[in-house]
Amino acid sequence: MIAQIFGLLGSLGVFLYGMRVMSDGIQKVAGSKMQSILNYMTKNRFVAVLTGFVITALVQSSSATTVMVVSFVNASLLSLTQSIGVIMGANIGTTVTTWIVSFFGFKFKIAAIALPIIGIGFPFVLSKSNKKRDFGEILVGFGLLFLGLSLLKDAVPYINPDSEVLASLQNYTDLGFISFLIFVFVGTILTIIVQSSSAAMAITVTMAYKGWIDFPTAAAIVLGENIGTTITAFLASIGTTVNARRAARAHLLFNIFGVIWIAIIFKYFTSFILSIAPWNSSLQENLPLNLSLFHTIFNILNTVVFIAFIPQLSLLVKKMIKPKERDLATHYKLQYISTGLQETPQMNLIKANNEISEMANIIDKMFNSFLNLFNNPEKKMGNQVEELIEMEDLTDQMQRELTRFLVECSQENLDEKNVRNVNAMMRIVNELEHIGDSCLKLTYLLQRRYDKKLKLHPKAFEEINVFSELIQQFIDLYKDTINEHMEKRILELAFKLESKINQSRDQLKKATRKRLQSGSDVNSELLYMDLLKHFEHIGDNSLNISQALRNIY
Repeated sequence: MIAQIFGLLGSLGVFLYGMRVMSDGIQKVAGSKMQSILNYMTKNRFVAVLTGFVITALVQSSSATTVMVVSFVNASLLSLTQSIGVIMGANIGTTVTTWIVSFFGFKFKIAAIALPIIGIGFPFVLSKSNKKRDFGEILVGFGLLFLGLSLLKDAVPYINPDSEVLASLQNYTDLGFISFLIFVFVGTILTIIVQSSSAAMAITVTMAYKGWIDFPTAAAIVLGENIGTTITAFLASIGTTVNARRAARAHLLFNIFGVIWIAIIFKYFTSFILSIAPWNSSLQENLPLNLSLFHTIFNILNTVVFIAFIPQLSLLVKKMIKPKERDLATHYKLQYISTGLQETPQMNLIKANNEISEMANIIDKMFNSFLNLFNNPEKKMGNQVEELIEMEDLTDQMQRELTRFLVECSQENLDEKNVRNVNAMMRIVNELEHIGDSCLKLTYLLQRRYDKKLKLHPKAFEEINVFSELIQQFIDLYKDTINEHMEKRILELAFKLESKINQSRDQLKKATRKRLQSGSDVNSELLYMDLLKHFEHIGDNSLNISQALRNIY
């Protein structure tokens, strides 16, 4: 008995490890594609559903997708309404894994092909080429997953129809609606324990295939697994913003509501599934395919039913989850994404990319706020200065959190390319923070000009605005390519801009010295030179960002 239990645990361990290795490989190969897909999230609810489906199908983990969604909502990169659509799509996407397991795992002698697949993939894992190594991980993970499934099939003994075990299970299958609730609960607990709906599904399909449970019982367990898979996102939302907690709660409610309405027609729905199956649904060997069809049709119908009610679901969770005192605070906190058994290194880098883009937007806003203050010297500066101080404080917090976050990313199982990317990203974050400092120092200079009623020379506004156009071009240049590989011709343009900035600085400083020699106001001219100095610093930092972007691939 003890040997059988450890055999089951070991089989499940091989299955889960294979899924993790395969998922990591897929994420590395599809990382850039996932970034492109995420850019479409904000279109509409239908595109959001499609996004959730595609990403989950790519990374083979609905938990990874939903945890990523919660973290994006936490970073204000997704709205609550958009996140609900993506979560709905993730529920459909996770059925892809179920079909792979049911079709390949139970229709073929997978033990005969699992080891050859691992044998083909292993030499690629040893390759120096990143692409070949990632491809090798996918093959090895795929082989281990099905090897684990094969071992799981062997570890679960076949039950004779007259056995005592089956008789004891039958005691719980003849209780009507109570039986349904019992097995939904079993599915929920099973998924929470193994922390993977795909692994829980594999166990359920195996038990059904071996005759332990019939189709209606297995279908009820599958419904429970849909609820159990929400626990990962729920745990990831602890300590996050109010909207992130609401997104996790929306995931739970969506799956619970789905189970509720299907419970009303469960008997008829299972009969309907068996009637539309394009194979002989009465055969025991086709039971895994019956369950896959049930799982898919249920999740598609559940999404169709609730997609029109996304705004209402959003309002419901807003009423359920009220903002706490910490949600009103301005402290910036970047939560590291972790899904337990299913690691998400590529998604962490995507999240860091989005955060860096947001930081670049804040810097751009700070520079434009400074220009607005500079061109309105008579306007009171109180509120705008406070806003700039808050933005600069935010960039300081972002620098600390992003650096910590990227250090954690560097400790993951990253390939050589992504290790270089992480190093470049840390440099970019540091340079952006320096630009934020310069923008605040420029604002303090304007505050001094206002307080001391200093008057700059007549051409100062024209000169600074011409100079600022060069700076703005530099900011736009790196903003347009942030987190992307900067082409050589763009980097050459960056060097030309930096050269123009230096030339303008030298010319304007020379003009300042002449004005001082002619008796111009010393305090005004010194303030003007300080403005030029910080402009030059922004140009230097922008060039450093461009050089770092050249090293991102």
